[in-house]
Amino acid sequence: MSDTVAAAFEARRDRLHAVAHRLLGSHADAEDAVQEAWLRLARQDATAIENLDGWLTTVVGRISLDVLRSRKARPESPYDEIVVAVEEGPEADAELADSVGLALLVVLESLGPGERLAFVLHDLFAVPFEEIARILGKSPAAAKMLASRARRKVRTPSVPAGPSQREVVQAFLTAARDGDFEQLLRILDPEVRLTVDTPDGVVVVLGATNVAAGARIGAAADGSAVFVGGLPGVVAWRADGTPMSVVAFTVVDGRIVSIASVADPVKLASMALPEPPGTVGGAR
Repeated sequence: MSDTVAAAFEARRDRLHAVAHRLLGSHADAEDAVQEAWLRLARQDATAIENLDGWLTTVVGRISLDVLRSRKARPESPYDEIVVAVEEGPEADAELADSVGLALLVVLESLGPGERLAFVLHDLFAVPFEEIARILGKSPAAAKMLASRARRKVRTPSVPAGPSQREVVQAFLTAARDGDFEQLLRILDPEVRLTVDTPDGVVVVLGATNVAAGARIGAAADGSAVFVGGLPGVVAWRADGTPMSVVAFTVVDGRIVSIASVADPVKLASMALPEPPGTVGGAR
């Protein structure tokens, strides 16, 4: 491969990584996708590629689509970097501003692979529907329909954790503590998706009935209201002051459409969490 082609690829690396990261929600997976694109380019006659930008975006898109589809059979953690912020004070404002991008990644988890690809490439990176259609193996009209469907699902306000969303989350937590199954069903979207990151891997629960049943059993006795990746969330604590879980809620039109929970002690230990309730002098 010529130095000119290598330089052209490096000039586009950051954009390709941004595309893959939005699609996959993981910097590590995004880097793998970009590296695979580089290897495929090395096997091509670069002089025969008329539009290098389009060619590379298509390759990264197809690689990412394959990864998204494989996750249906092998669920993975919904996001690989979490910003947890307390709900009051200037520090929280700064952390919330930094985490808005992560909030979108969490919301994107509720989309199917085709919807996610069509929405991200068109709405975030202005890729024409004709190119998206080639990646998906569909018509441009079908690609537009997927993007439109995704757009309806990703209807989040500019500040992801507004008071109305927090009220919905609080109502969910109250219903879970009270064992109010009917109220839980009213709060949860019928197709809600719960993802729990455990020491043994990621567990996925689908549907309001299943999520509500688990919520009644696993309701936390003590918790701290926080922002998790810009979304309304809660940190649940054990009696000894160690964290039990960090949970983020995605609320659309007054209902919870997805819940992402981290219960892996190793990952919890790596997070900068607020002090548990009742802590004196800043020590746990």
